[in-house]
Amino acid sequence: MITFINWVNKKCYCENSRISSLQRRVLATFTHFLCVLAIAFLYGWYAPHMSCTLNISIISGTLGLYITMVVVSHFLTVNAGSLSSSLMGLYVIFLCWCALKSEPEENCMRKGGSDHTSKIDVLTVISFVVGLLTIVVATFSTGIDSKCFAVLKREDEKHEDDVPYGYGFFHLVFATGSMYSAMLFVGWNTNHSMQKFTIDIGWTSAYVRIVNEILALFVYVWLLRNKHE
Repeated sequence: MITFINWVNKKCYCENSRISSLQRRVLATFTHFLCVLAIAFLYGWYAPHMSCTLNISIISGTLGLYITMVVVSHFLTVNAGSLSSSLMGLYVIFLCWCALKSEPEENCMRKGGSDHTSKIDVLTVISFVVGLLTIVVATFSTGIDSKCFAVLKREDEKHEDDVPYGYGFFHLVFATGSMYSAMLFVGWNTNHSMQKFTIDIGWTSAYVRIVNEILALFVYVWLLRNKHE
């Protein structure tokens, strides 16, 4: 997802881009508005009263991550920070929504929320299938971008038969993505019994989503730092 956001940002800000400066600013402003609107929706839907302290803390933490990305991106990439930070904000807020949706208790949802045991969550199943396809794409794209994560950069001779990605990093990303998908079936907890046609429901799943938000921030800042250097 971060690679895709960087690709969109690069296309919008390249010299041959057909998008004008005004259109880029309007797009960035609109996506930032969506981020604020999404945060307000999460507060209104998943924290309707002050007793929902956990959900309020999760949403407030996500808001803090979003503000951090905006500030850091503007310091590191002045010309392209606004759009990329807004798109990353939408992604982090989406992870926050997934975390809140994975909570087994629904006391803090408006109108009692949805019954996980009484209906098939079609959206969850579709998201899982899309996630499998995303893992394949992310494996190749992240493998190609593996040099961005290198602590010590060195210039090696390039040969014609060299592949654009590292084999070791390629298999590491693919194995990690496969294990991530497998853990969704058990809700990240083998002692937690999953209901029929439910995926990724449980407190452990919710906490994993929160950790994903923090990791997304670190990876985003790391890539910005390498790009800036």
